[in-house]
Amino acid sequence: MNGQKAESLEEFCRSLGHSYLRFDYTGHGASEGVLAEGSIGTWKKDVLFVLDELVEGPQIMVGSSVGGWLMLLAAIARPEKTAALVGISTAADHIVMSFNSLSLEVRKEFEEKGEWTVPNKHSEDGVLKFSMNFLREAENHCVLQSPIPITCPVRLIHGLKDEDVPWHISMQVAERVLSPDVDVILRRHGQHRMSEKDDIKLMVYTIDDLIDKLTTLV
Repeated sequence: MNGQKAESLEEFCRSLGHSYLRFDYTGHGASEGVLAEGSIGTWKKDVLFVLDELVEGPQIMVGSSVGGWLMLLAAIARPEKTAALVGISTAADHIVMSFNSLSLEVRKEFEEKGEWTVPNKHSEDGVLKFSMNFLREAENHCVLQSPIPITCPVRLIHGLKDEDVPWHISMQVAERVLSPDVDVILRRHGQHRMSEKDDIKLMVYTIDDLIDKLTTLV
């Protein structure tokens, strides 16, 4: 929650007089808990707690990477608390699909080890580790196999140079949500973190446009 994107969006929203809340999931950043013990279900509960206990009324939810997946899950569970969604490099179902795309032999090898290791340049030790329990639990939260019952405005921003989560996942989300108001914005040189100055400007413009749209509808 102390990343450049989150802080820049808060500065913008507060400059317009809007409330803004950012938080770290259990086991991440400033939040307590052990990351290795987390799950998609655990982190979904974190989002629902924020919506149920810490904010009032419908919210514009912004989620990046796996946070984009969790944003979708929260919107499905709490439609009355969801005014609009902004996904950044949305990673809906990505972990599960990536593992299932491996050959049967390779999957069995990881299953015997009890965890799946994936090279990742953003992590401290150069890899991400997913336990088999994490992967099995994550399968319960996949959303791309059927229409997604979300009807609010949805904006999906993704970089074509994203080496971690392919941009076509945002396209799949756009195709499956039921909302008639869906835009996908592809950044030609955008990477996964979308933290360049122009990337953040685009997020600000996108949220500003949604605020105007929602204010007009009231």
